[in-house]
Amino acid sequence: MGPVTHQTIRLSKGKHTSKEHGACVMELSSMLADEPFSDHPASVCPVIASLLRAYNDSIDDQRRQDLYGYAAKVVGSRGSAELDRMRTEYVTAWMARPKARRWTRYLIPARVRAMSPKPPLDVLGAGAVRSLCTHDDRTHAKMLALIDTLLAMGSSAPATSAPEPAPAHEPRSAPAATATERAPVT
Repeated sequence: MGPVTHQTIRLSKGKHTSKEHGACVMELSSMLADEPFSDHPASVCPVIASLLRAYNDSIDDQRRQDLYGYAAKVVGSRGSAELDRMRTEYVTAWMARPKARRWTRYLIPARVRAMSPKPPLDVLGAGAVRSLCTHDDRTHAKMLALIDTLLAMGSSAPATSAPEPAPAHEPRSAPAATATERAPVT
């Protein structure tokens, strides 16, 4: 058997010591980014990486192979601390949606939940995966959509101040001459 590359590796559950033993989606991302083999690649947003590590380890082998494309998509997704905060808040809100909540939502008022400290990123990813309750085609699509949304948050370039187009007007006649223009020159 030839050397293991990003084209021949099969995604599997857990952390691996080398690519010869397999790879999770984040370890594949480190290979694609030409970084040291790791499940914490430096070029990937830590919020997205946390989510993908937890999801990779919780789904069946068939669905796990769907994550190949995401290994490439997330390379270069690391952004500013502000972007990480926005992504963290989005995932937290995603987990708290009414359909995903269980009976515990009645025990803790929303004000108190909002004031609670944010969990470490690895706990955030695991919590988001646990909020799915089950892993089927519907929840798989939801998780992939969440990852796509997080990636889109970082891809929007800052708005530049381009000149606004002039509003459409009906043609006007030439402006009337001002008083100084009408004064005779002496």
